[in-house]
Amino acid sequence: MSAINRLLKEKLVYWLNKRKVLVLTGARQVGKTTLLKNLFKDEEILWLNGDDPAVRTRLDTITISGIKDLIGDYKIVVIDEVQRILNPGILLKMMIDNFQDVQFVATGSSALEISDKVFEPLTGRHILFHLYPFAQAEIYPTKSAFELEQQLPFHLRYGSYPDVVVNPTDAEVLLKNLAGQYLYKDVLVWKDIRKPELLDKLLKLLAYQVSAEVSINELANALKVKSETIENYIDLLEKSFVVFRLKSYSTNERKEVTKMNKIYFWDNGIRNAIIDDFRPLELRNDIGALWENFLVSERMKMKVWKEISTKSYFWRNKQQREVDYIEEQYGELTAFEMKWNTQKNHKVTLAFTNAYPSAKTEIITPLNFKGFVFAI
Repeated sequence: MSAINRLLKEKLVYWLNKRKVLVLTGARQVGKTTLLKNLFKDEEILWLNGDDPAVRTRLDTITISGIKDLIGDYKIVVIDEVQRILNPGILLKMMIDNFQDVQFVATGSSALEISDKVFEPLTGRHILFHLYPFAQAEIYPTKSAFELEQQLPFHLRYGSYPDVVVNPTDAEVLLKNLAGQYLYKDVLVWKDIRKPELLDKLLKLLAYQVSAEVSINELANALKVKSETIENYIDLLEKSFVVFRLKSYSTNERKEVTKMNKIYFWDNGIRNAIIDDFRPLELRNDIGALWENFLVSERMKMKVWKEISTKSYFWRNKQQREVDYIEEQYGELTAFEMKWNTQKNHKVTLAFTNAYPSAKTEIITPLNFKGFVFAI
């Protein structure tokens, strides 16, 4: 497979040499290093890896003169996994304030520590970017809707992590390795979490309930812990880019659900690896959930990269009528139902269209999903 162009690259290019630290976040193995090496392929780079103890030792107590000795004549400096450095925000502030002709780039795989350690000292001095697993628009920029449909069985089962897409025959092994060795790394080191078995059980429960409403109290009861503990762990998983939440949309608290969330995984392959289920689609009873998770995660990626200013929700009333996904922009609503079965005549529930008669409605199936996931 030829090199895949990342949609984020153009934005990074725009901000080069504007006296800003470029901070690139994203889960481990989503391609941050590859993207930067491609971006600076014609440049000499000083690459410092925060996972390297020798690098941490050098940077933990460095002075301005020490930075000068370290940088030398380099005009591009990348600090990978910057959250592993002591006081990284102060370090980057010293760098950008005293070496204005150098482009500094920092990457991190955990928003947990990035937000605490980097952003406040760098106020006004940085631009934040986020990289996700491949989007369909990156992998297949010129494919027709029919060609995209043919690729769905692979991506619904194995997702779109770069290594998986480039090496499809090894997808299952790669995903199990990724989920086992990298997925929890940043979560477990944060605040010295001492119950990895609880995290593992919680992830499995979330994986089985993917695309469905999740009750924090029910999860807490199932795992025999406090609701606050579950809430904290889900927050940690969000900030480590494993899952994300959608809130419910409501303008009528008496008739509509207001406090529930849906939880999605950023990647179908990771979700399936957690429950060790890579069966073909025709053998599965969770195809509807996989389809919805795929569509919503793809849409969320493109919203970020194309800077589409819509708010995302789901909707359900007290009579259990629901809409899979809703977007609100400038007070206008669009309701989407995600249906894998293309043989039926699907409609958005009348309970919603009666409550919101001005809302637009769309049914997304394998036959017409290109516009939705490309966010055209």
